Amino acid sequence: MEWYNVGKIVNTHGIWGEIRVISTTDFADERYEVGSELAIFKADGSKPILVKVASHRKHKNFDLLTFEGYSLLKDVEVFRDATLKVSEKNLSDLEDNEFYYHEIIGCTVVSTEGEEIGKVTEIIQTGANDVWAVQPAKGKTHYIPYIEDVVKNVDVNNKKIIIEVLDGLLS
Repeated sequence: MEWYNVGKIVNTHGIWGEIRVISTTDFADERYEVGSELAIFKADGSKPILVKVASHRKHKNFDLLTFEGYSLLKDVEVFRDATLKVSEKNLSDLEDNEFYYHEIIGCTVVSTEGEEIGKVTEIIQTGANDVWAVQPAKGKTHYIPYIEDVVKNVDVNNKKIIIEVLDGLLS
């Protein structure tokens, strides 16, 4: 079974088993909904711990969560620096032209003229639109905005993205 990152547990919060999470998901409300199933992957590489969300609230830049059966500080202290993940079976279907990060990262980017530009290595959230870091075989990383004028076709099944290379985009 495949697992996908949802967030990083950075600390505990209070004494009642709450954890602080820096989220890496665009679907925090869905992922942290009461009853949602997640897995905690500790840094030591031990077997993942399956948990169910008991509560969720926002606090400053964090998502604060509690899990069923983990009601005290001492129960959750061991989760610090662990990664929260969701299984592929719990991923929901997306709208047209929406993609999960794992579907985009690793895709080969090709110009409309057929020239290979590189592979997507990272997705950067800017607030206005996502920007895809594309690493060519040689040379510096290109930053491609995920906007309609540039990205013409995304084929996640074949891991291929076709873009219109606007003036100055690859310089």
